[in-house]
Amino acid sequence: MNISKFNKSEVFIKYSILFMSILFIFTGIYRNEVRIVLKKAINICLECIGIG
Repeated sequence: MNISKFNKSEVFIKYSILFMSILFIFTGIYRNEVRIVLKKAINICLECIGIG
């Protein structure tokens, strides 16, 4: 990617958002919220097919 095509502030914003999203993913993993998210996803899927 050629940085000269983009404004430096655009590149900064892009990488800042990427860094924050990675930080939030690891925070959720550290707080053991993966199980909660999967449990909610399973419940939604079961409700959609009419089992739950």
